[in-house]
Amino acid sequence: MKMAMVGLGKMGANMTQRLLEKGHQVVAFDLSAEARAAAATKGADPAATLEELVAKLEPPRVAWVMVPAGPPTTSTIETLKGLLSAGDVVIDGGNSNYKEAAPTAQSLAQKGVGFVDAGTSGGVWGLANGYCLMVGGTRESVAVCEPIFLALAPEGGYAHVGPVGAGHFVKMVHNGIEYGLMQAYAEGFEIMDKADEFSLDLHQIAAIWRYGSVVRSWLLELTERALAPGSGFATIEGYVVDSGEGRWTVQEAIDRGVPAPVITTSLYQRFQSREPDAFSFRLLAALRNQFGGHAVVSEPAPSAGGGPPKATPS
Repeated sequence: MKMAMVGLGKMGANMTQRLLEKGHQVVAFDLSAEARAAAATKGADPAATLEELVAKLEPPRVAWVMVPAGPPTTSTIETLKGLLSAGDVVIDGGNSNYKEAAPTAQSLAQKGVGFVDAGTSGGVWGLANGYCLMVGGTRESVAVCEPIFLALAPEGGYAHVGPVGAGHFVKMVHNGIEYGLMQAYAEGFEIMDKADEFSLDLHQIAAIWRYGSVVRSWLLELTERALAPGSGFATIEGYVVDSGEGRWTVQEAIDRGVPAPVITTSLYQRFQSREPDAFSFRLLAALRNQFGGHAVVSEPAPSAGGGPPKATPS
């Protein structure tokens, strides 16, 4: 079928290519002319504006929005609303908050335009391996878009999980679980890294755990790649961002009275990674010194050269 892809970043560009390889026609739009040109080399029909994009489609039109969550997605969908007609469908495939889905669907319904929220997982590997798709929306709107979902997903990797909002809700929880899994791998490998007496080859261990181990997973495969010689792992700064889904999952757990200590702790660990000189840890060290006389590490004044202070034992 013929459809539109709005947003040609790492995900949108690869999804466009996969759809083209599966025999679909894609009208591609991005604010970047370079991104549009790159999509055209893969066989997409580039559009310089959303108006041009919609004009190149045929009813029922389907426009997949794959731009950053928040204002970029909201403004894009609002513009499409003014251009689309009854029977057309907008798909939000980004990491939008599921609570925004119902108001968006209601707004589009004023013109008879359908809305589908498609939780999309697969990252940069989705082009080759396919994307896991968790889709929310009415049966009618999902049916219009289903050929797209079947092309993007590997066999068994797509499901209509519920009404509007369900797709992004499931994807939110999916990413919360991801936080916990990643944290467990990180902690386990750090414990082994500290076992100096064994001189463990962490890359070797990650490699063998991929076969037959009960902790094998795709994330473990990525761990093996990250620890491989020449991967540049030693140069990576330990600053871990969070894109929102982990926070939303923790808030949902609180609101619904569900204990989620693993996901919650993994989120807090990401916060901690951004504070190399966290106030809380400084206070803990000071308190230990106050009640027990335990040694602390102090920071001398910066050198005249303006370099960072170096910790020295006192």
